[in-house]
Amino acid sequence: MSPERKRLLILGTGFGAFHVAKYVGPQYDVTVVSPRNHFLFTPLLPSTTVGSIEFRSIIEPIRHARKDLRFYHAVAVGVDPGARTVQCTGITDGHQFSVDYDVLVVAVGAGRNTFNVPGVAEHALFLKELTDARMLRGRIIQCFERANLPGITTDERRSLLHFVVCGGGPTGVEFAAELNDFLVEDLSRVYPRLMPETRITLVEAMKEILGTFDEKLRRYATDLFLRQNIRILLDAPVVRVDSSVVHLKNGSLLPYGLLLWTTGIGPTRFARLADLPKDNRARFLTDGFFRVQGHEDIYALGDCGNVEGANLPATAQVAQQEGKYLARALTRRARGEPVAPFRYRDLGMLAYVGGDRALADLQGFKGRGWATWIFWRSAYLTRIVSLKNKVKVLADWMTAQIFGRDISQF
Repeated sequence: MSPERKRLLILGTGFGAFHVAKYVGPQYDVTVVSPRNHFLFTPLLPSTTVGSIEFRSIIEPIRHARKDLRFYHAVAVGVDPGARTVQCTGITDGHQFSVDYDVLVVAVGAGRNTFNVPGVAEHALFLKELTDARMLRGRIIQCFERANLPGITTDERRSLLHFVVCGGGPTGVEFAAELNDFLVEDLSRVYPRLMPETRITLVEAMKEILGTFDEKLRRYATDLFLRQNIRILLDAPVVRVDSSVVHLKNGSLLPYGLLLWTTGIGPTRFARLADLPKDNRARFLTDGFFRVQGHEDIYALGDCGNVEGANLPATAQVAQQEGKYLARALTRRARGEPVAPFRYRDLGMLAYVGGDRALADLQGFKGRGWATWIFWRSAYLTRIVSLKNKVKVLADWMTAQIFGRDISQF
């Protein structure tokens, strides 16, 4: 490391972390610590669960962010602000070590939130990482193969072919939409005998799905799901999950073959344990420059940060804007130039709702339908970080359209 360059340590490889690492100036010697050695384009993660897009098409190795980046495949377990060190544990063998820093950027994201519902952690599947998507993809095919075996009773078959999604936010809605497309367009040709007993149920504890979207768009998505035979249960909190049954507060039982839990986010282990100022949700409290309160050399952004006086949503576009801003701000500080506080630009929300239809809730524009689906694909394609992945995603869409999705289990 050059003695003139400051040691910039970044925790995480999400949207915020990746864009800080990519765009910060040459005044910094950049080190990244993360349990994931790649950046994941999470908006297209639901598409990988059914093969509309292949897994490696939406990941970018973190070392591609910049040529001189140093990466440690480890998880941060603690920070000592006085000594300016972060304690880490290697992913492969548990090797423990410390990393020194002059500037620390905490962008560890968020973890799963089960709301302490009994059985969720043990029996539900989640959708936050590529390994989750691969597990979902395998489980879908597994359910059909098991239901197709001789001697399976009607009740067992109906249970295996019942796909339950808990959470009516964008992730749950998009997975249900992608799954229904997979059933109608691909699996129906392979398992025609099983289709009459195949069901998708979307369970939401609140009174509506897609609660952050415009009312007309929410109604459009609800009506479309009903036409696609996707059952929606509103105002239906889950109180317990067994290995094959979901128990609702109203006493209803939902036998299932696959259960996806997408009902919110919670703090990571590092966020819970780090001795830094936090709010009641274990998010690090920062000022408008993303500096953690009381620490001039520690920054927090993305889902693990809480900007004082702001109520920013936990979305990819927020973390991406924060990452680009912080990269510029750190570069300007290293040059001795003034820095203005962060200003969030709301680019709106997009969601795929199945049948080549999508929603767009933008400033001054509320779109829905097929044309919006074209816009949805175009918008995400432009936001993918590398040309290589842009080409791969476009090729995946074309391949699935022409030849269908792959139905192999591996």
